[in-house]
Amino acid sequence: MRVYAQRNRMTEWSLTSGRHYADPFNDVCLDAVVVAPSGAELRVPAFWAGDNAWRLRYTSPEVGSHHWRTECDQEDTGLHGREGLVEVTDYTGGNPLYMHGPVRSSADGTHLEHADGTPFLWLADTWWMGFARRLRWPEDFQRLCADRAQKGFSVIQIVAGLYPDMPALDPRCENEAGQPWEPEFARVNPAYWDAADLRVQWLVDRGIVPAVVGCWGYYVEFAGEETLKKHWRYIIARWGALPVVWCLCGEAMMPYYLSDYWGRWADYAAEYGPAWARIGRFVRDTDPFRRATCIHPTGDRGGRDMTDDALLDLEWLQTGHSDRHSFPATVRLVRDSVARLPRKPVINSEVAYEGILGANGADVQRLMFWSCVLSGACGHTYGANGIWQMSTPSEPYGSSPHGSSWGETVWEEAHRLPGSGQLALGKRLLERYRWWEFEPHPEWATPHSTQETPNAPFAAGIPGEVRVLYIPLFSGLQAVEGIEPGTPYSAYYFNPKDGYDRYVGPVEPEASGRWAPPPPPVFLDWVLVLEADGARRGPSASG
Repeated sequence: MRVYAQRNRMTEWSLTSGRHYADPFNDVCLDAVVVAPSGAELRVPAFWAGDNAWRLRYTSPEVGSHHWRTECDQEDTGLHGREGLVEVTDYTGGNPLYMHGPVRSSADGTHLEHADGTPFLWLADTWWMGFARRLRWPEDFQRLCADRAQKGFSVIQIVAGLYPDMPALDPRCENEAGQPWEPEFARVNPAYWDAADLRVQWLVDRGIVPAVVGCWGYYVEFAGEETLKKHWRYIIARWGALPVVWCLCGEAMMPYYLSDYWGRWADYAAEYGPAWARIGRFVRDTDPFRRATCIHPTGDRGGRDMTDDALLDLEWLQTGHSDRHSFPATVRLVRDSVARLPRKPVINSEVAYEGILGANGADVQRLMFWSCVLSGACGHTYGANGIWQMSTPSEPYGSSPHGSSWGETVWEEAHRLPGSGQLALGKRLLERYRWWEFEPHPEWATPHSTQETPNAPFAAGIPGEVRVLYIPLFSGLQAVEGIEPGTPYSAYYFNPKDGYDRYVGPVEPEASGRWAPPPPPVFLDWVLVLEADGARRGPSASG
C-alpha cells in the first residue's frame, strides 16, 4: 500500500480486520512502526473507526519515502504485518502550520515557536464545549472560526468531549452523532469523533492551533485512570498527526462539584494527583509526534505544581474570574511562574472571562492581557461567558451541578463583545517588533507595578531597541527611566481600545536617562511605545 502526503500535513490510510471481534475497541491494539528516510523510527497508534475498520494517521517534516509495518496484539491477517510506504513531498501552500511545522517550546523556554524555529505568538479563545451540537456544524462553527481567524487568534482551547460543569456524559456533551463514549465508558463512539474531526481539521486548515484538553480533571473519578489512558490513546491516534497542543486535563486538582471530596481539596489531590503524573507519562510515551503538552491547573497554583514537571512543555495558569479583584493574584502567579527554573513558556489560560458574573468587561480584558504579556507571559488566552459553554437562544446551557448558572449570554452575542477584538489589536502591536525577545523591565517605569501596588505601569521590551509600557487607568506614569545614552527613540501612544497610534515625537531624556512623557490624550488605559530606528518588523507582521 502506498499513500501520499505533503510535508507537515496529515495523511491517513485504513485497514480492515480479518476477524470479527465482539468488542474491537477494547480487544485490539494496533500500531504502525514507521521508518523515515533519516532512519528515525516512530510507533504510531491506530484507532478503531467502527465495525471492522482501523485507521492510521501520520505526518512528517521529512521529504521522501517512509516505510511502515503494522503490529497488532491479535493474530489478524488484515491488521498484523501489513506493510506500505508514505511518500512525502514538499508543502506548497501558505498555511503557517504546514510551512513552519507544529508548535513547541523554544530552547530557552521563553516563548513558543514552530518546529523550524519561527516564533509563534499565542492568542487563544476558549471554546471548552466547541464540539457540542449547540455550536452547529458547519454553519455556527465556521462562522465563529472565521471571526476569530480574521481578528488574528492563533489558538482555540477545546475539550475532547468530556466537559466541565456537568455530570459524566450529560446530554449536553453530545454532538450531532451522540456521546463521545457509550454508557459506563464501555467504549468510544467513533461517529462522535468523526464529527469532531471535521471541526479540528477546519481549525488547522485556517492556521489555528487546536489546544486539545483531554477531559475535565474530575473524570478520573468518573471513568478511572485506565479508561482515561484509553481516551488519550484514541485522541493521539486521531489528532496527533495534526499540529495540535495537548492539555492533559482541565482543573487538574478540583473534585466534582457534588463529590464527597468537595471542600477536602488536599485529600482529593493526594488521592488523584498521582494519576495525572501517570497519565501524563502515558501520553508522552504514546505520542510519536511529541506535541507540546501542558495541564490546566486549579486555584492559585501553576500547572507545574499539578504533575511531574518533566512532562510539561509549557505552563498554563488559571487566575480567577472576579473582575479586578483577580488582578493581584494574576500578576503574582504570572511573575512567579516566569521566574521558575527551568524556564518554560507561560500562558494565562483562563482569566476573567468577558461578561462572566455580570462583570469583567473589555477594560478588564485589556488589563489582564497587557499585565500578563509585559510580565513575561508568551501570549494570552481570552474567554467569554456564553462561548465556553456554547449557549444558544433555543438551547441555553443551563445550570451547573451546584444548581446555579454562570450567565445567560448566548454565543452569538458573546462573540461580538469588544474585548476579543481589543486583545487582537494588542497582538498586532506586539507583532510589529521582535516580541519573542521581550523581557520584563519594571524598572523602566516610575512608578511600576509591584505585588503591593499591582495597579501601576508595566514595562517590557528589548534594551536599545524598543520599550513597551502599559499604563492602567489612573496609575500615573511619571517617567520612563534608564534610557540608553545615544539611542534615538521616538515615542507614540497606542490606544488599546481602538488600535490607533498617537504620535508623541522624539524622546529627549535628561542626563540621568529619565524622560517624562506628556500625558495621554484622554483618561483611558494606554500603551506607550518607545522605538529606535529599525525596531519594527512591519505594521502587523505575522509571527
